[in-house]
Amino acid sequence: MFISAGAATALGAVTVAGAANQAESLLVPVIAGWWIAAALYGLWLGRKHETSPPIAKLLAQARQATMLPEHRPGLILLNRLWPLLLSSLAAGALAFRFPQVAGIACGFAIIWALAWRHQEKAVTAIEERDGVAFFVDRTSPFKPIKLVRTQGFRRDPMPIA
Repeated sequence: MFISAGAATALGAVTVAGAANQAESLLVPVIAGWWIAAALYGLWLGRKHETSPPIAKLLAQARQATMLPEHRPGLILLNRLWPLLLSSLAAGALAFRFPQVAGIACGFAIIWALAWRHQEKAVTAIEERDGVAFFVDRTSPFKPIKLVRTQGFRRDPMPIA
């Protein structure tokens, strides 16, 4: 979510810079309208505080493991978010020649970030309730994500007074 928001911020900045470079005065207000519409749509998509069906299915299909999987956060991040990275770099590269491309891509990154903003709470709730921890399993970048469920520490949400 934060990476999508960061990509949207970067794309918004290069859109404004590209529009200023080409002296297009109408482009920025039109793109700003698209960003507002995208933000409203993303807020509407992510309005529920319940788990989305894809996340619920992913959590239910997590395989049980007795040991922690190899932990490589940078590789996992690149493996899972390469489409966002590729589209952001491509749109950013085109921004100074065609700023509207980066502006449109920025809107889609806004939608993505806001639509998924409550989903990590589902994972946290299960981890706290069941005393488990979820990790991303190694898969191909072109295959769906898979989770590994390991024993963790059960958390007591009510402190003893």
